[in-house]
Amino acid sequence: MNILTFRSQDELNKAGAGIITGLLQTNPKACLGLATGGTPVGIYRELVETCRQGLVSFSKASAFNLDEYVGLDRSHPASYYTFMQEHLFSHVDIAPERCHIPDGSAPDPEAECVRYDSLLEEIGQIDLQLLGLGHNGHIGFNEPDEELERGTHVVELQEQTRQANARFFDRPDQVPTHAITMGVGTILKAKTILLIVRGRDKAEIVKRALQGPITTECPASLLQTHPHVVVLLDSEAGSLLS
Repeated sequence: MNILTFRSQDELNKAGAGIITGLLQTNPKACLGLATGGTPVGIYRELVETCRQGLVSFSKASAFNLDEYVGLDRSHPASYYTFMQEHLFSHVDIAPERCHIPDGSAPDPEAECVRYDSLLEEIGQIDLQLLGLGHNGHIGFNEPDEELERGTHVVELQEQTRQANARFFDRPDQVPTHAITMGVGTILKAKTILLIVRGRDKAEIVKRALQGPITTECPASLLQTHPHVVVLLDSEAGSLLS
C-alpha cells in the first residue's frame, strides 16, 4: 500500500488526476471505476482541464460508477448520474454508451444489480478503481456488517451515511434509504485501487482502515489485502497515521 500525504488540496488533486491521466496515456482503452461525492470533484476538475488541453483522451475508455441511490431518476439533481454529467462526462470526450451507472429508478432493483454485474463480467476487470471513504469505513455504499456482498447489490444506508450525504439534498429526509452498489468483491478485483481521503473528520477512520485489523465492520480495511493500492490523503486526514 503506497500512502502519500499532501499539504494542499491542489497538490492532491493534481496527483490523483495525474495517476488517471498516466493510465489513459499508456492504455487508452482502460476501464475506470469511478466514485461520486465531494472527494473526487477536484480530481475530475483537473481531468477535464487536462482533456481540454489535449493531453489526454477518454474516447476509447469506459467507465463504471460504484453506486446510485434507489428511487432517484437520472434527471434528479442529486442522482449520481447527474453528478457525473456535471463534473466529468459532459466535459470530456468519452462516449455516452461507455459510461455505466446503476439505474436507481429501475422497477426491479435486484434485477438491475444482476444486469450491472453482467456488464462488469463482460469487461472482466476494472483497470483503476477510484474510491472515497465513508466516516464509518464504507467504500462504495458497502456499509459495515457481519458479512459483505461480493457483487452488486441493494444496501440499506446507515443513518450516519444518510446524514453525511444530506448536504446534497434540500432536506435531510429526502436522502434515500437504499442504494445500489458494487460489491467489495468487484472492487477488490480492480488492478489498481486509488483511495482519496480528505479532512480531519476522516482521520480516525483512515487509521482504522489502513492500520487497524481487517474486518467487515470496517469495509475499507479489506483494502489491506489488495496488492496495488495507492492512497492520497491531505495532511489532516493522515494526521493519526503512525
